[in-house]
Amino acid sequence: MRINVYWMKITTETIAEYQYARDTLEAQGFTLRAIVADGKPGIRGVFSDLPIQMCHFHQKAIITKHLTRRPKLQAGKELKELVKHLCNSEEQEFTQALLRWHLKWQDFLKERTVDVETGHWYYTHKRLRSAYRSLKNNLPYLFTYKRHPELDIPNTTNSLDGMFAHLKELLRIHRGLKPDLKYKIVRAILQNRPTNL
Repeated sequence: MRINVYWMKITTETIAEYQYARDTLEAQGFTLRAIVADGKPGIRGVFSDLPIQMCHFHQKAIITKHLTRRPKLQAGKELKELVKHLCNSEEQEFTQALLRWHLKWQDFLKERTVDVETGHWYYTHKRLRSAYRSLKNNLPYLFTYKRHPELDIPNTTNSLDGMFAHLKELLRIHRGLKPDLKYKIVRAILQNRPTNL
């Protein structure tokens, strides 16, 4: 059973907030065994001594952001198809498939376009390059949950993100409430207590 053990009201999500959260939990006697992260830069440094799992849902969302839901380029279609099977893949097969994709499209990824006015060049397929780079950089963290089955690490942050979606909907429905009452409702939910609403 998973329960909420820590939350903090913040205005901006920063690496310092993650460090503070870790320090607070450990000072309270909690032992962190693994982390499931959404890919925010810098988080891995705070938890570098722990197994880190990159959320599959967020990885897919990053790819969609760069390639759109319906890529037009064949290379993008193939990369999107590869990522579609991420959750059902084994690490070795996924890694090899990504390597094959890169070998097939590496020259295409290197294509450049020159700005005729300035003479400066840029990569023609920047978004495709960014999608691939995201997968390549996150690859060591995409299958942590399978490398450590004894830790029962989820491969997504869905249980937490589902909670946030519920909170946002509840606050939207009760949008006329004053901020301090909204905070009390959120706190009650996060403490796993009924809100009577």
